[in-house]
Order: sequence, then C-alpha cells, then structure tokens
Amino acid sequence: MIKIGNRAIGRNEKPFIIAEMSGNHNQSLERALHLVELAADAGVDALKLQTYTPDTITLDVHTGEFFISSDTNLWKGQSLYNLYKEAYTPWEWHKEIFDKCKELGLLAFSSPFDETAVDFLETLNVPAYKIASFENVDIPLIKKVARTGKPIIISTGMATAAELDEAVRAVREEGNEQIVLLKCTSTYPSTPENSNLATIPHMRELFGTEIGLSDHTMGVGVSVAAVTLGATVIEKHFTTSRAEGGVDSAFSLEPQELKMLVEETERAWQSIGHIQYGPTDVEKPSLEHRRSLYIGEDMKAGEVFTEKNLRNVRPGLGLEPKYYDLILGKKINKDALKGTPLSWELLL
Repeated sequence: MIKIGNRAIGRNEKPFIIAEMSGNHNQSLERALHLVELAADAGVDALKLQTYTPDTITLDVHTGEFFISSDTNLWKGQSLYNLYKEAYTPWEWHKEIFDKCKELGLLAFSSPFDETAVDFLETLNVPAYKIASFENVDIPLIKKVARTGKPIIISTGMATAAELDEAVRAVREEGNEQIVLLKCTSTYPSTPENSNLATIPHMRELFGTEIGLSDHTMGVGVSVAAVTLGATVIEKHFTTSRAEGGVDSAFSLEPQELKMLVEETERAWQSIGHIQYGPTDVEKPSLEHRRSLYIGEDMKAGEVFTEKNLRNVRPGLGLEPKYYDLILGKKINKDALKGTPLSWELLL
C-alpha cells in the first residue's frame, strides 16, 4: 500500500481522486484559488499543478516542428512556446495555491517537467510527484524524482511495455517502491473507444504497482469503469466552466461533474466486494418473497392435488416449485384452507 500524506492508496481504500488544474487558471491567481475551493467542495483528495516555464519545456522557436499544425490537435495554430507561455502556472503562485489546499484539507503536488522544477518543489515539501505521459521516457527526470523517496505517479500515455519497464526499473533502482502507473490515452479529449481499460489489471500483474487512470474523456463513465477493473487512482482535469475557455477546458470537468466523479467512483469501488453466491445477510429477509407451493382452494383430507388446488405463487414459505410435478396427483392427508403453505406434513 502507498500513502500520500495521510491518505492510503490501495484496493481496500476508496479511489484516490486527483483534480488537475493544469492551465485552467487562465493566468489569474484569483481564479486558481477559486479552483482550489471548487475542488475541495467536490470532495477530491488532491489538487495537482504542472511546474514548468516555457523555457524549461521547449525552445523559443515558432516554425517547423515547434508550430502546431495538425488538424486533429486541440491547440492547432499555436507554437509550443506560446502555448506553454499561456498554460504554465507561475512558480511564485505555487506556495499560495498549496497553502490554500492545506487550509481546505486537500493534498497538493505537481508534475515537474525538468530537474529544476523538482528542486523547486522540494522547497515546498510536496508529498508526491507526478510524471506526465510525455515525460515517461525522461529517465534522468524520473530518477531524480525517485531519489526524493516520495510516491511517484507516472502516466503511461504512448509508452510501450518496454518503455514502462524501463521507467519502473529506474524508480526501483533508486530504492523507491512507491509507484503508481496511470493508464492514459494521450489525446485531448480522448474517447472511450481508445481507452482500452482492459490494460489496467494486466498492467498491475505485469509491473506489480498500484494502477490508476489519467482520464481525458468527457464525463465520468470511463473513470467509473476503471475503478471496477481495479484502478485505485483517478486523475481528471477540471475547470470552473468549459464555456469560459482555457487551454484544457475542452476536456475538463465542471464542478458538479467533479463532485459526481467523486461520488460515482466511490460507489463503483463499494460495489466490487468479494465473490458471493447465495443470499447476503441483507437479502435473507427477501427469501420469503420467492415463489413456493400453496394450497389454492380449501381441501379435505384424501383429495388429490390438481392444477387448480396446487398453486405456485409468492410468498416463499411453502415447498419449492421444483416439487410441483412430483406432488400433482398425490393426496392431501388432512384438511387445509386456501392459502396454506404446502409442507411434507400434508403429504406423508
């Protein structure tokens, strides 16, 4: 089992829900702090930022491969540098945001995108780290994070099994076993059809780590399904309102949806239970409402059971319906009123 702060993560614990702010603060600290309040109101466990600057994540180049031109890309028409300039969270905001989280009972941590970000986040004593999908092949970064000894959550978008093995080995080689892998599809938004949640139990078996989901689909259905397959961590982007815009708003949950995510994933977790046949304790009172055999007409001793006077009805206090054909044609041995449950005493 892994602990982040005082919160345990594991199959016997309700899902650990991370609200990803990303760049949805729209470069307003006031909005960022309001997002913290909304996350707390929704009941999530943690709030996550992203820690980088345009210069630590890319180059100040606006042509060629540094310009987004793909028709399928949500951010088409921007250079990488300008996109990250719009989306990044100023480092001087981090402490105030983290303090607000602590005040409201939320855990708070971040995704560092280079080694200087790890050094900075260590000064804020974050309780865990997240490695983004696009950085899951950055072994030097992963090793540096692992050396902090803190839990490390790694999104697995685009990564092959071999690449994930390399990342997990890098963490373990630094003496850190506190690993969570998040199944992830790195499209924005992504679709249920491309989520391939069947990978979750396989990934758990293959790597021996906690497994979760970084979910970029719309709604909460995919996250709920992931929990039933064993996901113990769910990460979702959120915003105040998709209509207000923002770099990630198109695939972010609104506050009431975030609250629904918390509630429905916990319900899904509660429903998993254990292998069970036969009535549960709470079902036992319902047994009396099964069908069973009853006397359907007043009968005198010696009369023969027929389709008219032997009825298969509710409630369930008589003999089981499987004896119906056996009893037809037999004689009753004592008087019985309509509505009497059939018992072997009336036959023997």
